[in-house]
Amino acid sequence: MVHWISPPSHQELLNRREEQPLAARTDTPAAPTCGATQAPPTPATSARHRKGCLAAEARCRRRDVAAVCCRRRKLRTLPALHPEIKADRSFVLYRPPPVVRDPALVEEFLERAKFIADDLNWLLALPHDRFWCQVIFDETLQKCLDSYLCYAPRKFDALLDCHPEVNEVQKCLHRSVFLTFLRMSTHKESKDHFITPAVFGEIIYNNFLFDIPKILDLCVLFGKGNGLLLQKMIENIFTQQPSYFGDLDETLPTVLQVFNNILRKCGLQCEGASAEPQKLEERVNVTPGNMPLQELKDIVLYLCDTCTTLWAFLDVFPPACQTFQKHEFCYRLASFYELAIPELESAIKKRHYEDNSVFADLWRRISHSRKKMIEAFHILINQVCLQPILESSCENIQPFIEEFLQIFTSVLQEKRFLRDYDELFPVEDDVSLLQQASFTLDETRTAYILHAVESAWEGVDRKKAQVAKDPAPPAASNGASAIVESAAEDGEELGAAYASEDECAGAAAAPLAKVSGVELDSLISQVKDLLPDLGEGFILACLEQYSYNAEQVINNILEDKLLPCLDKLDRTMQRQLKPDPTPLVTSRCNVFQNDEFDVFSRDSVDVSRIQKGKRREKDTTRSLLNDRRLVAEQRERYNQYSVVVEEVPVQPGAAQLYREDYEDEYDDTYDGNQVGANDADSDDELISRRPFTIPQVLRPKGQEEGQEEEEGDEEEEEEEAEKERAKDHFVQDPAVLRERAEARRLAQLTRKGHKHDSSAVVGNAKGHGQNRETLQERRKKEANKSTRANHNRRALADRKRNKVLQVLPLSSPH
Repeated sequence: MVHWISPPSHQELLNRREEQPLAARTDTPAAPTCGATQAPPTPATSARHRKGCLAAEARCRRRDVAAVCCRRRKLRTLPALHPEIKADRSFVLYRPPPVVRDPALVEEFLERAKFIADDLNWLLALPHDRFWCQVIFDETLQKCLDSYLCYAPRKFDALLDCHPEVNEVQKCLHRSVFLTFLRMSTHKESKDHFITPAVFGEIIYNNFLFDIPKILDLCVLFGKGNGLLLQKMIENIFTQQPSYFGDLDETLPTVLQVFNNILRKCGLQCEGASAEPQKLEERVNVTPGNMPLQELKDIVLYLCDTCTTLWAFLDVFPPACQTFQKHEFCYRLASFYELAIPELESAIKKRHYEDNSVFADLWRRISHSRKKMIEAFHILINQVCLQPILESSCENIQPFIEEFLQIFTSVLQEKRFLRDYDELFPVEDDVSLLQQASFTLDETRTAYILHAVESAWEGVDRKKAQVAKDPAPPAASNGASAIVESAAEDGEELGAAYASEDECAGAAAAPLAKVSGVELDSLISQVKDLLPDLGEGFILACLEQYSYNAEQVINNILEDKLLPCLDKLDRTMQRQLKPDPTPLVTSRCNVFQNDEFDVFSRDSVDVSRIQKGKRREKDTTRSLLNDRRLVAEQRERYNQYSVVVEEVPVQPGAAQLYREDYEDEYDDTYDGNQVGANDADSDDELISRRPFTIPQVLRPKGQEEGQEEEEGDEEEEEEEAEKERAKDHFVQDPAVLRERAEARRLAQLTRKGHKHDSSAVVGNAKGHGQNRETLQERRKKEANKSTRANHNRRALADRKRNKVLQVLPLSSPH
């Protein structure tokens, strides 16, 4: 591109310098090609402003001399992006608004903010080529924009008692900064003014116009009211230059290190943290409860800023969730939540504060951090697992289902995190979605996850929440008219946001059951420990109004946001104990309730069954024999069947009738038969008769036929041994005892038919060689060892099973 430069003559420059007053020369002049004249600003009164005026005058003189030197130069052809095209303009650094209404600080902020706003408006008015030359080659511009991203107030930074003019200037500056970044991220402004996508990606990446920290700050500053524009802007940056995904992947370990640093400052341990050697003097037991207040405030502020920034980035740019999950971010986030949040909450509650506003600010920030961490976890789950399941076909959803189950299985041990997450985003709904999407879902794993979620609620009042999503802003026709000034909205919505941060359930939560007894006393004491000047009656009324949520009651009291009906009550009102209308006797409940001796529920009790003291009656053998009650009962029973007749009354004339009916004669029907006459009897028939033998079918299981013979032999041997022991042997010879035992053992083996010589198997000592007989015996023992010991268990088990199957009848089909 060719730029025609026609510099003025030296005399014209001198005349212009003489005619221009000093105050008008303090501002930096516009570029020669702009052709626009600027109105002189108001005279400055401070010494710092006068010093800036002198520096500006010196720069003007140097430019005049350079213009005179270039008067006789020839026209040159410059590229579209060249440092000489950049205007010589110095951008000042941004400083945050003052917290207090100090006139000097307010004046300094307004002066600095107006300078930045005017410079940015001048930059936005430049043509396309001159804008990009100024952005690329002006280092002061980049430092100015970086300072605003670093020090601009976030939505959770409350500006207390700010001057109205400060808010107005901050609002205009916020808009100008966003428009500047929006134009820097646009590679095509019109058909005539554009940069090719490949060159645009190289320009913004090689000149560090955007990087991951800048993108994170942009999301947290402008994501609230400019979500759609910011989303298009960041998507365009990552699309035209994919190298930013690699930078994000390298940045995440640093983000995870932030969590480890917070845990180390709090004296906690985290899984996955790098084990570094620690000096002896550094081993101090520092906990959130005993650390200085200022250090605790810094940690809470650091945590709040980190969590809000991560959530804003994931909410604006969901495609980054895949990169986050590569580093197991879900598990690391849940583990950090479980370790840090309960400790910090406990430290904030138990610490004594001289000013209640400090406690209120810390509690708001820790509650805000809690909610943003849970929402960030949900965004990761939704983008990594659930959204692909809804968009993919049935053949491609199995990896995403497995990823979902794996993530929740890894965080089941984090009870507090699991309970808070289920309160905002019920896990049961996600599992139901998986069941509808896939019929091959592992029911065992899902049931295990749901059971773990239920166990996390044990001992805690469960309340479900229906999270209402913020409505998306309407689409804009052009960039300038669609900008929503989020800075003002953040300041207006700050109180409402903080009022609801510490309660996860929200307004749509299900009503809780009425609390009473020890649990109610515990809630009242929890509030009274932090606010001892309140009466128990007033605290009870607040708890009843806010569904017995002690944290919400404390928040609303400290922020003075109680309902009008509670504001009218006396804050020192004492608690009135109501008498229990239920009497003690009817409300009692024990193991003896409603039994036969319960005098409170029965009018009559069988006193005969009550025995006082120990029974003295003792049942003896004689008393049992003399007890005829059982005989009398049986007699009455059999009399009904006329079976038992002890005495039959007989009349004197009927006795002869009974004698004739009775005939007692010897029956000689079988006397002629010669029973046993032809048997071959012997003298020792009774002696040599075969002993009685139990049939094999009736024998116990495992009993063999030879057991009877063995028992008889053993009895004979025992009798002989008793006779020998009966003799008076003072000390028996051990050799004789061993011979007897060996003889008995050999006799038993011989009787069983076992003839095995183990001497051949033993053989000679090791190293002396073995003869042929020993080798043969060893092979034989190896081959037949299944017939002994316990080597054939499988064969016997199969054999037993076959017997059972043969005995069982086949069941007929129904």
